[in-house]
Amino acid sequence: MKRKIISLLLGASMLFTLAACGGGGSSDETEAPPADETTAAEADADAEADAEAGADAEAGDKEVTIGLSVGHLTEERWQREIDMFKEYAAANNITLEVQSAEDDPQRQISQCENMLSKGIDVLIVQPIDSEAAGAICAPAKSAGVPVISYDRFIMNGDLDYYISFDTVKVGKAQAEFVLNEVGKGNLVWLKGDPADFNAKLLVQGHEEVLKPYVDSGDITIVAEQWCKGWDPNEALKHMENALTANQNDIQVVIASNDGTAGGAIQALKAQGLAGQVPIAGQDADLAACQRVVEGTQTGTVYKPLKKLNDACIQLAHALALGKTPEEAEASIQSDLGEWGTLDNNFKEVTTFFVDVVAVDKDNMIKEIVEDGFHSYEDVYANVPEDQRPPKP
Repeated sequence: MKRKIISLLLGASMLFTLAACGGGGSSDETEAPPADETTAAEADADAEADAEAGADAEAGDKEVTIGLSVGHLTEERWQREIDMFKEYAAANNITLEVQSAEDDPQRQISQCENMLSKGIDVLIVQPIDSEAAGAICAPAKSAGVPVISYDRFIMNGDLDYYISFDTVKVGKAQAEFVLNEVGKGNLVWLKGDPADFNAKLLVQGHEEVLKPYVDSGDITIVAEQWCKGWDPNEALKHMENALTANQNDIQVVIASNDGTAGGAIQALKAQGLAGQVPIAGQDADLAACQRVVEGTQTGTVYKPLKKLNDACIQLAHALALGKTPEEAEASIQSDLGEWGTLDNNFKEVTTFFVDVVAVDKDNMIKEIVEDGFHSYEDVYANVPEDQRPPKP
């Protein structure tokens, strides 16, 4: 554009010179046409804007690679979430490399290091062992690859971001479900996996609700056990032992997810107590939703996985395209949750919290069926048709 301006100015100058040398100069002489009025500064600004627009278009079309490491695929929710990641990747020119460590923390670390060596732009990790997974952060940092901890917190490492639900709120909802039903008696407390930081956040939420009941003497904790690997069989064993030790004199159970709730309910059912002892979980697994509408499980905490998934992949995509942290954080839809920080014993990690919903039989259709998480037919499969609520 500068060359064009210079040429026009030179042309105007020559015409002016010729007119001056032609003699007889009357006022009717034809004047040289005006030069292009665009200044050099304006031309530079135009060129810069064109360059930025081109860069944005190029970034939008740029193919990026995102690594995704999950702990295992044994729970219903993880395959569902991988499918969500894949759907977004297919629509946005993203190569998604997925690895499942099958509950082996060292294998997860090795798989992540392998993805880093092959060349990825961002690494998303759903850690098996929160403490062990901290070892993933250093090689990622050396490779210049941002790490996003997904759903479960990576501890003791230079983590870039954490995307999760408000886990303390989940724990409070679980405890409120059961203690609002029965505020006095003997309680069995089934905690989650001790290696999972989320399990400890759940306990924090449980304690906030439980403490006044214990302090007043209304609730007595007769059994308190961790369930390694969130294993329903661990919960079944602990519940059986608690029932035996207390001659079935159990009034309340706090469980940490739908799997451990299911294991406990199996033990209660064997003693004819299913449906009589309140118990709640989280994740809104189909089996749990069926138990809720059947009356053997008090409630579950629905964590809108699509919102969590969207927040994570939107952030990862922006980072992979080379956006600044501020630009990347702004790329997450504001209605998905809110930003905060959480200490992982290494640093205060920038964290995005997605909200959760407590679900019982009264709002099952509104929150689970109408949201498309499970179908009406699946949720009420074990309920006689004449006892089902109207289909939406």
